[in-house]
Amino acid sequence: MSRKINVAILGLGKVGEVFAEHFLSKIQEAQANVQIVAVAARNTQSPVALGFAHNGVTVLDNALDVVKLGDNVDIVFDLTGDAALRKSLREHMQAANNRHTVIAPEVMAHLLWAFFDAGSLPESGHSGYD
Repeated sequence: MSRKINVAILGLGKVGEVFAEHFLSKIQEAQANVQIVAVAARNTQSPVALGFAHNGVTVLDNALDVVKLGDNVDIVFDLTGDAALRKSLREHMQAANNRHTVIAPEVMAHLLWAFFDAGSLPESGHSGYD
Protein backbone atom coordinates (compact mmCIF):
# COMPACT_ATOMS: atom_id res chain seq x y z
CA MET A 1 0.00 0.00 0.00
CA SER A 2 1.59 3.26 -1.04
CA ARG A 3 -0.98 5.77 0.18
CA LYS A 4 -1.26 6.58 3.87
CA ILE A 5 -4.69 5.97 5.38
CA ASN A 6 -5.70 8.72 7.81
CA VAL A 7 -7.97 7.62 10.64
CA ALA A 8 -9.99 9.47 13.29
CA ILE A 9 -11.29 7.73 16.40
CA LEU A 10 -14.34 9.25 18.06
CA GLY A 11 -15.10 8.34 21.64
CA LEU A 12 -12.23 7.58 23.99
CA GLY A 13 -14.50 5.86 26.49
CA LYS A 14 -14.40 2.25 27.66
CA VAL A 15 -14.37 0.90 24.08
CA GLY A 16 -12.56 3.67 22.23
CA GLU A 17 -9.68 4.08 24.65
CA VAL A 18 -8.80 0.38 24.60
CA PHE A 19 -9.26 0.20 20.82
CA ALA A 20 -7.18 3.34 20.15
CA GLU A 21 -4.23 2.16 22.23
CA HIS A 22 -4.14 -1.30 20.64
CA PHE A 23 -4.78 0.04 17.15
CA LEU A 24 -1.87 2.47 17.49
CA SER A 25 0.33 -0.32 18.81
CA LYS A 26 -0.53 -2.54 15.83
CA ILE A 27 0.11 0.32 13.38
CA GLN A 28 3.55 0.88 14.90
CA GLU A 29 4.36 -2.84 15.17
CA ALA A 30 3.49 -3.51 11.54
CA GLN A 31 4.89 -0.17 10.35
CA ALA A 32 1.57 0.13 8.55
CA ASN A 33 0.88 3.07 6.29
CA VAL A 34 -1.90 4.18 8.62
CA GLN A 35 -1.95 7.30 10.76
CA ILE A 36 -4.31 8.34 13.53
CA VAL A 37 -4.83 12.02 12.73
CA ALA A 38 -7.59 12.87 15.22
CA VAL A 39 -9.36 11.56 18.30
CA ALA A 40 -12.42 12.91 20.08
CA ALA A 41 -12.93 12.60 23.81
CA ARG A 42 -15.30 14.05 26.37
CA ASN A 43 -12.30 14.27 28.68
CA THR A 44 -9.48 15.79 26.67
CA GLN A 45 -7.30 15.61 29.80
CA SER A 46 -7.46 11.80 30.06
CA PRO A 47 -4.05 10.09 29.89
CA VAL A 48 -4.87 8.57 26.49
CA ALA A 49 -6.09 11.88 25.01
CA LEU A 50 -3.04 13.68 26.38
CA GLY A 51 -0.78 10.98 24.95
CA PHE A 52 -2.26 11.50 21.51
CA ALA A 53 -1.98 15.29 21.85
CA HIS A 54 1.66 14.94 22.92
CA ASN A 55 2.31 13.01 19.70
CA GLY A 56 0.77 15.66 17.47
CA VAL A 57 -2.65 14.06 17.00
CA THR A 58 -5.57 16.50 16.92
CA VAL A 59 -7.70 16.00 20.04
CA LEU A 60 -11.30 17.17 19.67
CA ASP A 61 -13.69 17.81 22.53
CA ASN A 62 -16.63 17.76 20.09
CA ALA A 63 -16.80 14.67 17.89
CA LEU A 64 -18.64 16.60 15.16
CA ASP A 65 -15.56 18.78 14.68
CA VAL A 66 -14.05 15.86 12.75
CA VAL A 67 -16.20 17.06 9.83
CA LYS A 68 -13.99 20.17 9.61
CA LEU A 69 -11.02 17.94 8.76
CA GLY A 70 -12.74 17.05 5.48
CA ASP A 71 -10.89 14.80 3.07
CA ASN A 72 -7.88 14.72 5.41
CA VAL A 73 -9.63 11.82 7.15
CA ASP A 74 -10.20 8.61 5.23
CA ILE A 75 -11.94 6.58 7.95
CA VAL A 76 -13.78 7.70 11.08
CA PHE A 77 -14.25 5.04 13.73
CA ASP A 78 -17.34 6.12 15.66
CA LEU A 79 -16.96 4.42 19.02
CA THR A 80 -19.13 6.84 20.97
CA GLY A 81 -22.10 4.50 21.25
CA ASP A 82 -24.31 7.56 20.71
CA ALA A 83 -26.92 6.91 18.01
CA ALA A 84 -27.92 10.60 17.81
CA LEU A 85 -24.29 11.64 17.33
CA ARG A 86 -23.83 8.96 14.67
CA LYS A 87 -26.84 10.28 12.77
CA SER A 88 -25.67 13.88 13.15
CA LEU A 89 -22.19 12.95 11.97
CA ARG A 90 -23.60 11.42 8.79
CA GLU A 91 -25.77 14.49 8.21
CA HIS A 92 -22.86 16.89 8.76
CA MET A 93 -20.62 14.90 6.40
CA GLN A 94 -23.32 15.01 3.76
CA ALA A 95 -23.90 18.76 4.26
CA ALA A 96 -20.15 19.33 3.89
CA ASN A 97 -20.32 17.36 0.62
CA ASN A 98 -17.70 14.97 1.97
CA ARG A 99 -17.99 11.92 -0.24
CA HIS A 100 -14.52 10.73 0.66
CA THR A 101 -14.55 9.91 4.37
CA VAL A 102 -16.02 6.58 5.47
CA ILE A 103 -17.75 6.39 8.84
CA ALA A 104 -17.12 3.00 10.43
CA PRO A 105 -19.42 2.03 13.30
CA GLU A 106 -18.28 0.13 16.37
CA VAL A 107 -18.87 -3.24 14.72
CA MET A 108 -15.93 -2.47 12.39
CA ALA A 109 -13.69 -1.90 15.41
CA HIS A 110 -14.76 -5.31 16.69
CA LEU A 111 -13.88 -6.82 13.31
CA LEU A 112 -10.37 -5.37 13.45
CA TRP A 113 -10.07 -6.37 17.09
CA ALA A 114 -10.53 -10.00 16.08
CA PHE A 115 -7.10 -9.74 14.44
CA PHE A 116 -5.38 -7.94 17.36
CA ASP A 117 -5.08 -11.06 19.56
CA ALA A 118 -5.64 -8.87 22.61
CA GLY A 119 -8.49 -10.50 24.52
CA SER A 120 -11.98 -9.04 24.40
CA LEU A 121 -12.90 -5.51 23.41
CA PRO A 122 -15.48 -4.04 25.80
CA GLU A 123 -19.04 -3.92 24.48
CA SER A 124 -21.13 -0.76 24.51
CA GLY A 125 -24.24 -2.35 23.04
CA HIS A 126 -24.29 0.10 20.09
CA SER A 127 -22.51 -1.48 17.19
CA GLY A 128 -24.43 -0.42 14.08
CA TYR A 129 -26.08 2.65 12.68
CA ASP A 130 -29.14 2.57 14.96
